[in-house]
Amino acid sequence: MTDQVKLVLASGSPRRLALLNQAGIEPDLLMPADVDETPERGELPRRLAQRLSEAKGKLVAQRAKDAEMNALVLSADTVVAVGRRILPKPDLEDEAEACLRLLSGRTHRVYTGVCLVDAKGRAHTRLVESRVRFKRLSRDEINDYLACGEWRGKAGGYAIQGIAGSFVVKLVGSYSNVVGLPLSETIGLLSGQGYDVRAGWVERAA
Repeated sequence: MTDQVKLVLASGSPRRLALLNQAGIEPDLLMPADVDETPERGELPRRLAQRLSEAKGKLVAQRAKDAEMNALVLSADTVVAVGRRILPKPDLEDEAEACLRLLSGRTHRVYTGVCLVDAKGRAHTRLVESRVRFKRLSRDEINDYLACGEWRGKAGGYAIQGIAGSFVVKLVGSYSNVVGLPLSETIGLLSGQGYDVRAGWVERAA
């Protein structure tokens, strides 16, 4: 096993990669984790985000171990909920429409579980919650947003960093959490394991 520690992002999400890049961090590898994201019976939204982030991290950490890689594996999962109701990551337009109608004019919560698995297989976790309120959406706004396709595969059927940002009238908590990776908490996890989170800052300045 090589002594050099590699940072592995257990996600294929361009949003999570962009957020890490924004913080001056470039993962050594991207290894998306394919896990069943179906909620367990009676599972609460915050527990689902925690469970899935850990499952993704541990799965990829095992792959790294099998490849004799000395790795820090970073994983995350984002869940959008109204009360105890967990909203899907829709691939179908009617699912997305149902999400938008439910979110219209009300406050919802966004939970992201973040997990960092160290080279010894130990999982270090954080759970971050943000509250988001949408304006009341007209039928035309919903239809036009559905037509743009930006909702596809996004928790709750929207992407705050895109057009749906114009729907938000109030945000309490971390914006990057709603995008999909709470940066402050992620940086804290990495720093806690000795990862030099500022190494890329000088390169960016140059």
